[in-house]
Amino acid sequence: MELILLLGMLLVLLALGVPVAFALAGASLATFLYMDIPLIVGFQRMTSGINTFALMAIPFFVFAGELMYRAGIAQRLVTVADALFGRSRGGLGQVTIGASMMFGAVSGSAVASVSAIGSALMPMMKERGYDGDYAVNVTVTSAVLGILIPPSVTMIVYGISTETSIGRLFIAGLLPGLMLTCLFMAWSLFAAWRGGYRFSLTGAGYSLRQKLVVLPRVLPFLLIIAGVLYVLYGGIATPSEAAGVGALFCVLLVVVIYGLFLRSWSPTRIWEILGDSMRESVMILMIIGASALFSYTLSSLFVTQSIAEWIAGLDVNKWVLMAMINAFLLVCGFFLPPVAVILMTAPILLPIVTSAGFDPYWFAVVFTINMEIGLITPPVGLNLYVINGIAPDVSLPTILKGALPFMLSMALGIVLLCIFPEIATWLPEAIMGPGF
Repeated sequence: MELILLLGMLLVLLALGVPVAFALAGASLATFLYMDIPLIVGFQRMTSGINTFALMAIPFFVFAGELMYRAGIAQRLVTVADALFGRSRGGLGQVTIGASMMFGAVSGSAVASVSAIGSALMPMMKERGYDGDYAVNVTVTSAVLGILIPPSVTMIVYGISTETSIGRLFIAGLLPGLMLTCLFMAWSLFAAWRGGYRFSLTGAGYSLRQKLVVLPRVLPFLLIIAGVLYVLYGGIATPSEAAGVGALFCVLLVVVIYGLFLRSWSPTRIWEILGDSMRESVMILMIIGASALFSYTLSSLFVTQSIAEWIAGLDVNKWVLMAMINAFLLVCGFFLPPVAVILMTAPILLPIVTSAGFDPYWFAVVFTINMEIGLITPPVGLNLYVINGIAPDVSLPTILKGALPFMLSMALGIVLLCIFPEIATWLPEAIMGPGF
């Protein structure tokens, strides 16, 4: 009866549009009342769920991404991406994917990417004759690269919840992120050829000299990423401290270079950015705290233990087991944001996966790709709501239909990772040595 109450309350609250954090906490506290458990225990579990030093990395990365977005850096990335990818037919679609990849490498957030890149590029695509549906589909799907390519907020949460190395997780996501970028570009190129779309932003592409002039614009962002990776993998700082270094680099880049030298930035805007970053960070941390409470409630009802024992007791091939886990994660991603799914399921699934002989960091990449699919599927696909605010004239069924090939590309990416797990494991082992 308690389990029915817990899940029933959660589904009702989500259906009413209650934010995920409040839905998880509300369902858990209602179950506490029914079971005569003091509510103070629930609040203690929520606070202990966010009382982790490693979580300090999240507000730092959120602040850095918000600062980059407000400084107009997305537009500069668009120019560089156009020089690199814009020469092919339908090059503006390639530019969108390339810019999303680069912005994701800076912000670590899919929602930030779809907002920044979508606002900058979707109007341009429509002006140059691209179908509005195509523009929306490329934008909403390519933005999911932000939670896989390092530094990634999702990987930080996964590392904390499973007690695995965040630095190794970052490295493991790099090559799979580039692989998905190539798969997205391949489909975008085919769709553009089929639709007869034009070439780059300029319509004629860039000469070699123009490319050499444009490329230095991306150098500061590459230096920021290189600086963060150096202090992290060089043993100089923890992930949280590395996130602080990255945020400091972003402040120096935007406030000093753009503000003092280029006169294209007003330092007074920093307070607005701090406010927006605080709201987004609090939202993420509330989800983490509420998820900790929800997980504790499930454990109190022995639900998680029963599921783990049931899965572990299945006498099936390990690849059948992995297929079942992928299906389970996909369903979870339909209803919950990535952070909540990771906190609720990763600690349960990881021992099962490792006992079956799978690499935990490889599994983290597969897990994250499943979460990427969830970001563009209803009813809780966060990217869908963001893109709807940018392009309200495109209906949800149209977006989902156009996003299906990109979802299949991500499914193909999972298959390739199963056939060639070295895509995720080779680079971490080459840089940090064997870890499993």
